[in-house]
Amino acid sequence: MKNMEKELLCPVCQEMYKQPLVLPCTHNVCQACAREVLGQQGYIGHGGDPSSEPTSPASTPSTRSPRLSRRTLPKPDRLDRLLKSGFGTYPGRKRGALHPQVIMFPCPACQGDVELGERGLAGLFRNLTLERVVERYRQSVSVGGAILCQLCKPPPLEATKGCTECRATFCNECFKLFHPWGTQKAQHEPTLPTLSFRPKGLMCPDHKEEVTHYCKTCQRLVCQLCRVRRTHSGHKITPVLSAYQALKDKLTKSLTYILGNQDTVQTQICELEEAVRHTEVSGQQAKEEVSQLVRGLGAVLEEKRASLLQAIEECQQERLARLSAQIQEHRSLLDGSGLVGYAQEVLKETDQPCFVQAAKQLHNRIARATEALQTFRPAASSSFRHCQLDVGREMKLLTELNFLRVPEAPVIDTQRTFAYDQIFLCWRLPPHSPPAWHYTVEFRRTDVPAQPGPTRWQRREEVRGTSALLENPDTGSVYVLRVRGCNKAGYGEYSEDVHLHTPPAPVLHFFLDGRWGASRERLAISKDQRAVRSVPGLPLLLAADRLLTGCHLSVDVVLGNVAVTQGRSYWACAVDPASYLVKVGVGLESKLQESFQGAPDVISPRYDPDSGHDSGAEDATVEASPPFAFLTIGMGKILLGSGASSNAGLTGRDGPAAGCTVPLPPRLGICLDYERGRVSFLDAVSFRGLLECPLDCSGPVCPAFCFIGGGAVQLQEPVGTKPERKVTIGGFAKLD
Repeated sequence: MKNMEKELLCPVCQEMYKQPLVLPCTHNVCQACAREVLGQQGYIGHGGDPSSEPTSPASTPSTRSPRLSRRTLPKPDRLDRLLKSGFGTYPGRKRGALHPQVIMFPCPACQGDVELGERGLAGLFRNLTLERVVERYRQSVSVGGAILCQLCKPPPLEATKGCTECRATFCNECFKLFHPWGTQKAQHEPTLPTLSFRPKGLMCPDHKEEVTHYCKTCQRLVCQLCRVRRTHSGHKITPVLSAYQALKDKLTKSLTYILGNQDTVQTQICELEEAVRHTEVSGQQAKEEVSQLVRGLGAVLEEKRASLLQAIEECQQERLARLSAQIQEHRSLLDGSGLVGYAQEVLKETDQPCFVQAAKQLHNRIARATEALQTFRPAASSSFRHCQLDVGREMKLLTELNFLRVPEAPVIDTQRTFAYDQIFLCWRLPPHSPPAWHYTVEFRRTDVPAQPGPTRWQRREEVRGTSALLENPDTGSVYVLRVRGCNKAGYGEYSEDVHLHTPPAPVLHFFLDGRWGASRERLAISKDQRAVRSVPGLPLLLAADRLLTGCHLSVDVVLGNVAVTQGRSYWACAVDPASYLVKVGVGLESKLQESFQGAPDVISPRYDPDSGHDSGAEDATVEASPPFAFLTIGMGKILLGSGASSNAGLTGRDGPAAGCTVPLPPRLGICLDYERGRVSFLDAVSFRGLLECPLDCSGPVCPAFCFIGGGAVQLQEPVGTKPERKVTIGGFAKLD
């Protein structure tokens, strides 16, 4: 108990709590300190009701004499009864106040502003438990010495009793004097002497009644009157006993766990101390590195300064030399100078050959001097503007020079991340994140039984770029993925976890084959053979014109160039929401070939749509699986009917009209189980099942797509390329 003194100190006065109040943030503060803080914040008159402070008989002159103390003072419960009966207003709200003032208290413990409401400190509970703990601590360590009697004449004697009703401490004589026999005060029960008197029970600050319930919604103790108020309507309110037992059990369990793991706590303390030592060493090394780098920058700047000054010095000397030569040349032109005097003497020569010999060179000099005189210009510029430095960019870089931060948590692009034959993961960094040199991708399955110990993640280290390809995932599984970046400063935070469902079966790779039954006039297959579009032409217009005469629309079919003969297979495609009517599914290759060999004339009014093969409609009495299984899509909706509707033939008959429609997902998935003879249609994004129906798998089965009117289908691109295996079926080479 002697080691918990720091838990009993008020965060404001740094002394032991005196009448502590519980703030809404669950921290405690002395009542006097709270009033002082509110006064400093400018809240005057909101520090609580001064009359509610505990007073002692020695604090007023009327209690000095036992005779005066026998006077009956007006009881406050009479006023309470008047207020409860309806005379007056409810607590905390002034009459006519439309916008009551909300008092904010700066909590010194959590450094945040706490809302106290309209009543201020008067609406807070006293922490009586904390007061009892402080009193027991004082008694155990004898803090503050002996407690003196408050009624004795100086010098006071040591107190031996206390009275909660009188809120004072007494010696034996004073207690008998202030509690005479035959009076009401004689019934007061003496207690141990104390410096802080508390009520017997916790009282509601609003109604001055004992609290009996606990509101879980507000996390506040309430009395019976608070319980029926409108402010707590619909809240979860439990008796205090239930809250007491629940919190006591939780606190006991937590304390038992802490006491039972003292070795772990001591080990963690040793780790923290080692971390402190390592932090000191690492901090010193970081300081030395920064100092060395800054000194390196200074050395580079000093070297650059010396080279620039040397260049300016050389340019200056060159210009001075040229200007000095020009000055000497001009001085030679002055009267009395050597050149002019020499020319004057040469002019005195009368011997013509000698004059010509001497005057030729002199004339050239005089001519150059005359030309320089007429076109005078300094031989060198006196300005050094070309030596000015632009250090704006460098100053900005030096100003922005700061420590390198780790990359922020990447954001995974869920629109581009998907799982097909492989898992493709794509992400990006936030706009203002420091750059990352490389990334670490972690992934694991979530549908495997949990093993003891920490969760094990599979990693891909040093991933360059902002995407990664995870090969060979398990089918029918759920993977969780996350990414974090790394640079010179270290690793950043992980991104949010992304869960991906893998296909329920191995992905089947195939292309569209338009050689069987596909009308070149109405079906356009892309060059990569992974997309097909139905373009209605003149036959469709003629058929639409003869709808009233019994003509039916045509059905165009395109197949995949792969046949399935065993195992389970899965593929996905996207259907244009604007398609008029599209059927996506599978069928027996032999039955599909029979349908294409005898294509009827859909323009003729004698065409009977029921004369062809419509998935065994004529053999309905025979319990056999149909040769075709299709899902009907039209105008952005999927028709989910009965089993007959899902197995309709190529002529467009959908069986019973009863059924429901669901919105078309971005991608449709088809899962074929050849051994079981079942085909399932799924939402390829969430892998939610849409429809499952039987299929005759007595022979090779091919993917098929049917069009009635305009429409388009796009096969999902595989993430990676798998080796191809050729299989010869029906005389055609196909890829499996």
